[in-house]
Amino acid sequence: MEPEAFEICPYDPHHRVPLSRFQYHLASCRRKNPKKAKKMAICKYNARHVVPIKKLEEHEAVCVNRSSVEEEDTENPLKLVCENDTKESAREISPQKILRPGQ
Repeated sequence: MEPEAFEICPYDPHHRVPLSRFQYHLASCRRKNPKKAKKMAICKYNARHVVPIKKLEEHEAVCVNRSSVEEEDTENPLKLVCENDTKESAREISPQKILRPGQ
């Protein structure tokens, strides 16, 4: 069995976390270090990439996950539809007649 890889926590460099627990650790460590967390930003391509705010733009320009996310966006563009929107458009197409007593 191959030993698991470790990642160094961006909030506390003394923390070496197994890759399988890293996302959970980031969330808890962010809450425990609010001053440090205010100076850090999360990469929009991979939530495991936490970098200083000043370096975020530079990181995202060369992020290894950038190309895979951009390819997915062009292959399968998402169309989000709210359930209420579809109900309203159905009403516009076929408005219901309001029945009143005596009609």
